[in-house]
Amino acid sequence: QVKLVESGGGSVQAGVPLSLSCAASGYTDSLNCMAWFRQPPGKAREGLAVIWPDGSTAYADSVKGRFTIAQDNAKNTVYLRINNLKPDDMTMYYCAADAGPCGRDWSLLPESYEYWGQGTQVTVST
Repeated sequence: QVKLVESGGGSVQAGVPLSLSCAASGYTDSLNCMAWFRQPPGKAREGLAVIWPDGSTAYADSVKGRFTIAQDNAKNTVYLRINNLKPDDMTMYYCAADAGPCGRDWSLLPESYEYWGQGTQVTVST
């Protein structure tokens, strides 16, 4: 089993950067990829970024250039940095992980992930 705990959300002013963290515990050696998603109320869960153990990454086109995913393998933690925070970024953010193949073609689909955190809320003030 793997447990994921997100942190770093809160109320932030538009235009400033924000970093979210996701700490993994349990059988973390089994994980092949970790990702960040977000889900506005009433909408589908949107894949944002994914990172593999070798450090390679992939991003949704909608966030490329403004979001950065990174990892600290020693701490079993994955980070998501959001630059130039916008009102549309206000929603729940979720961390996900999977021990499966984690193919690049489906790495931003929520159904590709077995493990999920509880989420962290990001509120953007203008």
